Amino acid sequence: MQGSSSSSRHVLAILLIILQITSSIAKTFSHKPYHTKRNTEYIRSSCTTTTYPRLCYRSLSIYASKINTSPRLIAHTALLITFRASKSTSRLMRKIARTHRLKPRVAAAMADCIEVIDDSIDELQKSIGEIVRIRRSNFVLIMSDLQTWVSAALTDEDTCMDGFSGRAMNGYAKMMVRKRIVKIAHLTSNALALINNYASSQILD
Repeated sequence: MQGSSSSSRHVLAILLIILQITSSIAKTFSHKPYHTKRNTEYIRSSCTTTTYPRLCYRSLSIYASKINTSPRLIAHTALLITFRASKSTSRLMRKIARTHRLKPRVAAAMADCIEVIDDSIDELQKSIGEIVRIRRSNFVLIMSDLQTWVSAALTDEDTCMDGFSGRAMNGYAKMMVRKRIVKIAHLTSNALALINNYASSQILD
């Protein structure tokens, strides 16, 4: 009789544990869609202030859970995406310069473009390093630096595109480089807009 009572209590304890786990899982899944929707809507709303909102949303929405609704994190993530795209473009340009027989004028434009894109990469890297150091005491100073550096990166990218203008520059190298440079210029423009939003918000998170 005592064994039966002990067994019943044991079964009841297991049932209670299962009920608690089930309840916890249900809460997790019921909250997750709300948070995900809130985060993606925040990104969509933030991207409407950029020059290229569709590219902005497409590039950032996959990081919604990381960005949450943070002006700093959305700007930081935009910088990281732009930095990675710029590095990839720099590698591609070096490969084209190394493996294709380019006309002298095209080769010169490619060399100049590689140099200015490397400058752009340095400016983006400095910006990524600084944005994580923002505190109330240095907010204005660092935001000013970020705006200066990212604006300079955008100018560098425009300089690269200018070097490939004109009919004499037509061909594979121009097509491949220009396509990539246009994309990173658009990403940089969007990152700058999000940095400006962050500067205006003055929200520390």
